[in-house]
Amino acid sequence: MADSVFHTRSVGAAVEGIKDQYADGKAAKIWEVFVGDKNSRTQNYKNFLVGLLKQKGCRRVLDVACGTGIDSVMLLEEGFEVVSVDASDKMLKYALKARWNRRDEPAFYNWVIEEANWLTLDSDIEQLVGNGFDAVICLGNSFAHLLDSFGDQREQKQAIKNFEKCVKPGGLLLIDHRNYDHIINEGSTPSKCIYYNSKHMTDIKTSVLYVSGKPALVTLDYLIDASSIYGKNEEINYDQVTEFRLSYYPHRLEVFKNMLVEAFGERSKFDLYGDFKDLEEIENPAFYIHVVEKARRMV
Repeated sequence: MADSVFHTRSVGAAVEGIKDQYADGKAAKIWEVFVGDKNSRTQNYKNFLVGLLKQKGCRRVLDVACGTGIDSVMLLEEGFEVVSVDASDKMLKYALKARWNRRDEPAFYNWVIEEANWLTLDSDIEQLVGNGFDAVICLGNSFAHLLDSFGDQREQKQAIKNFEKCVKPGGLLLIDHRNYDHIINEGSTPSKCIYYNSKHMTDIKTSVLYVSGKPALVTLDYLIDASSIYGKNEEINYDQVTEFRLSYYPHRLEVFKNMLVEAFGERSKFDLYGDFKDLEEIENPAFYIHVVEKARRMV
């Protein structure tokens, strides 16, 4: 049984674009402190991402869910040319601040940061795409923020297709999601995270919303020990932010794999990892990481 299960008959009125769950500013602030800086990224994650990009000869990277800019900063420091976009201006302000603070460094001076919507990504950053990026990354369970407004996943398919348009032939898409099959079947979410070494999270409460008998929304309440985050003079009282809520679309693994094949075509190469390991090495991963190598043009 999940912590909470809700049933309804319809998903209600469709909404345009991606809802910014960080729009109030407070959520963005909590998330920025909760996730930490680049030094909080796990070594396994850094080794996996940087190692794979270098192995494939990638240089120019598009981070389509840059948030506060943590991953982009890590890649810039590793010598990659990075373009960073996000739909949340409240999150982007932290990335912009990081760029400003290090503007004397050539890599950061040339760091391009833009606000963009996945559903209009190809037109939002058309002038930046050129012949395509060596790699497009959408990590940290970010893609699950895009909910299924119409009940047929059309917007999610459109977003993935827009990612595909930004990848050059032979380039990579790295995209991930939590193991929602496990979350739905077991009704719980592992509190460990493979991406960052947060010192503040104590637990995650899981709620599942069913629409017409199918799981349509997973809400995670992150229980955070905020006692060391905010002082008395801070704008936000830590006593009020010990529970941080985000909602996600629960991607089933096989359905997600099929969406990637539909967008990239069967000639592309599709690899799947669990918690940055080969699936043979891990029985029940917390996250699935998809790596798509876009097919080269036929000569």
